[in-house]
Amino acid sequence: MSAAPRSIELAEAAASAAADKLATDLSIVDVSEQLVITDCFVLAAAPNERQVKAVVDAVEERLLGMGVKPLRREGEREGRWVLLDFIDIVVHVQHSEERTYYALERLWKDCPTLPLPADALPPPSSAQSPAS
Repeated sequence: MSAAPRSIELAEAAASAAADKLATDLSIVDVSEQLVITDCFVLAAAPNERQVKAVVDAVEERLLGMGVKPLRREGEREGRWVLLDFIDIVVHVQHSEERTYYALERLWKDCPTLPLPADALPPPSSAQSPAS
């Protein structure tokens, strides 16, 4: 069993909203085979507490527009790791240092990652040399 289509739709919308607020290190992990309480984790990083809050607010606003409210919000006061539980998906927005340190994908390495929507993909590297 893999993530439900609605869960994937919500995860993609959350990733897009996070990207709109310049979140980095975005990932969608399908945890539906391992957990019965949710289908997907959306992981995102931001460089400071203010940016973490902006990403969280954007994700919540986008999903509210889709008719989904978070059941629970945790970690908002500290602004270093905020968890939004939308039941079908759980969004983790972490300060960049926590994102690197905890590396949640490593903990869930047995779970497949889902492709990010095009508008959530990082821009192509500017280090690429022009074709000769």
